[in-house]
Amino acid sequence: MYLLPVVRTLVAVVLVTALAGCTGESETETVLREDPFVVRPFQPYSGERLIDNAICYGPHRDGQRPGALSPSAAEMREDLRLMETHWNLLRVYGSVEFTEVLLNVIRHYRLDMKVMLGAWIAPDATDANRQEVDAAIHLANTYPDIVIAVCVGNETQVFWSAHRSSLDGLIEHVRRVRASVSVPVTVADDFAYWLEPVSRKLAGEVDFITMHAHPMWNGIRLASALSWIKDRVSAVQALHSECTVVLGETGWATSVHDQGEQAELIKGVPGEDEQKQFYEAVRSWAAEQRRAVFFFEAFDENWKGGMHPAEVEKHWGLYRADRSPKAALTPDTGK
Repeated sequence: MYLLPVVRTLVAVVLVTALAGCTGESETETVLREDPFVVRPFQPYSGERLIDNAICYGPHRDGQRPGALSPSAAEMREDLRLMETHWNLLRVYGSVEFTEVLLNVIRHYRLDMKVMLGAWIAPDATDANRQEVDAAIHLANTYPDIVIAVCVGNETQVFWSAHRSSLDGLIEHVRRVRASVSVPVTVADDFAYWLEPVSRKLAGEVDFITMHAHPMWNGIRLASALSWIKDRVSAVQALHSECTVVLGETGWATSVHDQGEQAELIKGVPGEDEQKQFYEAVRSWAAEQRRAVFFFEAFDENWKGGMHPAEVEKHWGLYRADRSPKAALTPDTGK
């Protein structure tokens, strides 16, 4: 889809039994791999200021959805005007469709916004995956002033994923991106996967780990949510002691349907006041730890989940779908 700018040299085929990735040593088969493997640090800075408060961004408004109608440049500019008053680092999940328009808007208006770029990987989608990887490479090299990392795949390995993909195939995508860009490359998955010993193979291929930890989906109530997150981060860090671990998703929904899986699994009370308490507590911890945390997410997305309006997947936003702020972003919260 895109011409690939050659910014690094592909390595020769080497037979490795102990590879020094960010986890130290792990076993793998014959691979194409950078040799020596030099970890690229994840540095989420705005000038000299560390960005610890980051946001996940899905731009689709009511009547829009991936694979159908995409938001316009003007709509994304409106979103960025709202987001830049709170966050200077955002995460997107794919590189096809709207993403180049988004990056161009950031550059054109000279916004103080950095982006962790995604490449969406799906099972049995060879052509689509190739397009995502090609687009991610193209965008990372075209917008080096904005893109600070590339995340290849999202929740493709954890046991409960609806889009589980081949580990070896994912690693091939990671290697191809990493050989073609200069920014650090990561993979995002749930903490449960990163706690499995098998995850060391994947961790040895990336520059840092992106983990998700959602207390609501794990039956945790608000009073215990922050301590639960701390424990999950510490556990992943202990298993991957030589990796930087970034919290790529955590959040608190403002509505939960009273039927189905979410009704069975979610014990924490949803709501705007609860979301505000969670947001402020996690923000404070992230600042103290000087740790980048991506909150899920900027805006409610009504295209997600089932048909019922209370469906939890529609209500993780810190803004409503109509772009009005929820309690967490009322003026007394500050930036």
